[in-house]
Amino acid sequence: MTVAQPTGDQLVEMLAALANPLRLRIMAKLAGGRDYVSHLAREIGISRPLLHMHLQRLETAGLIVGSLELSEDGKAMKYYQVAEFDVHLTASTIVEAAETLTRSDPVPGPAPKETSR
Repeated sequence: MTVAQPTGDQLVEMLAALANPLRLRIMAKLAGGRDYVSHLAREIGISRPLLHMHLQRLETAGLIVGSLELSEDGKAMKYYQVAEFDVHLTASTIVEAAETLTRSDPVPGPAPKETSR
């Protein structure tokens, strides 16, 4: 299966999501196979709420996918695994990505404060 090169906006989102040491560790753990939230939190050594925040960022960027499943005892468990993606960063792919950008800031939030001189 061939995975399309991401658009500029998608590439920025992916790189921003990966620009965090905890999210890199999460990706590394999930590269070894799918896992559920509680086990992953114990493996990485962080709280489930903090893990959820990072998982959501990775999922929004298209780097992981989650699925809700029922365990044998009837508990709902969310499993995550690495998504299919293939990004090759070269000068030409960066140029192509830059040409498809539709926004300058992929993360919504307040604009930086201007300083007066």
